Amino acid sequence: MALFGTNGVRGIANEYITPELAIDVAKSLGTFMGSKGTIAIGRDTRLSGDMLKSAAIAGALSAGLTIIDVGIAPVPAVQYYVRDHADSGIMITASHNPREYNGLKLIAGDGTEFSRTGESEVEKIYYSRKFASATWDRTGDLRTDNSVNEYYIQGIINAVDSESIRRKQFKVVVDTGCGAGSVTLPFLLQRLGCKVITINAQTDGTFPWRNPEPTPDVLTELVNIVRSSGADMGIAQDGDADRAVFVDEKGDFIDEEVLLAMIAKYILSRRKGVIVTPISTSLRMVDVAAEAGVELIWTAVGSINVARKMIETGAVFGGEGNGGLIFPEHQYCRDGAMACAKLLEVMAVGTTLSDLTKNVPVYFNAKMKVRCDDLISTMECVKANVFLEKGVEVDTIDGVKVWYDEGWVLIRPSGTEPIIRIFAESKIKSRAEELMSRGLKLVETCR
Repeated sequence: MALFGTNGVRGIANEYITPELAIDVAKSLGTFMGSKGTIAIGRDTRLSGDMLKSAAIAGALSAGLTIIDVGIAPVPAVQYYVRDHADSGIMITASHNPREYNGLKLIAGDGTEFSRTGESEVEKIYYSRKFASATWDRTGDLRTDNSVNEYYIQGIINAVDSESIRRKQFKVVVDTGCGAGSVTLPFLLQRLGCKVITINAQTDGTFPWRNPEPTPDVLTELVNIVRSSGADMGIAQDGDADRAVFVDEKGDFIDEEVLLAMIAKYILSRRKGVIVTPISTSLRMVDVAAEAGVELIWTAVGSINVARKMIETGAVFGGEGNGGLIFPEHQYCRDGAMACAKLLEVMAVGTTLSDLTKNVPVYFNAKMKVRCDDLISTMECVKANVFLEKGVEVDTIDGVKVWYDEGWVLIRPSGTEPIIRIFAESKIKSRAEELMSRGLKLVETCR
């Protein structure tokens, strides 16, 4: 059984993600690092966070590492801190997963997520049980640093045109969902001269109002306040604040695929270069790249794959169609607060969010997830059936993507939950729905 999924190790807290597992993952990381170096350990607001963070600290100390406990912070804040102040990092988080979940995410010394190769090596150590164990007088050193969030906020301010944003004095409604963004995003926006209205901005690991994933159906309160207050924008974040979703000044939810293409278009209007995105992303990005005359590179799903390819190619922008945008001028990881600041920079030229969305090519997207207890055999069956079809192009970069006339469908297993995700797209709404139905029927036949 693989230890690492698409984004770290995740499962139900104190059932699969136990203190023992956290200790052993940290010991494996310490062994991988040769029992030397400094790692920063942070967490989101989940109730099991302190339990798992304490266990990870104990495991890393036993391997002889120096530990910096940075407390509650967004994943991108810890990544930004690790890049400049540590050799590696561990984030205790389950991102957008439901309340009962938690997990561990490893951070490389350059602030990016651990590479797949690095994860594989740590995983081998984990299953071998051959952990490095420091002698009694070398069992590491523990200190705390409460400056990580301020350091991160200032980094974002420095990476955008802050003065143009401040001059506009935007009114912004913020729903941080009681997650880690509660300790950074409202304060960042205040520093950027915004009038800020917050909801769900207390740190509460029970997530009392909504689950950590900011889907349109749970953002009714955000939408209503944007409309009633005359705000310029609404923003919601997931549990660890590496992603963000937006509502325009009319209270309309901005499709994440539209957001990605919208920001890409803005970036490319100022600097030409390669852009990178996963195979699950909309054809809107193909159109934006073609219009700018630049190369678009597809990767497997997962922000680490996008970030590594961006570094490799010197890309000017990249991201996923789930609100996870990566700005290399700041750091090579998806960053919800940076996305918010960059969007305000775009708006500062004198346009509204609703007008910005009109500049993006129109496509119709459909997404669905299906519970599946045997992901491997189901996907093997899907792949076998797809290759029996005639007159279609099949891509297996990640899962199975089938290109049809006037659209495509992608079927891929989740790396964090026992589900299969189905994506479909076309310029014709009925065709997108038809392709989604075709993908769903195939999965249900195989599972």
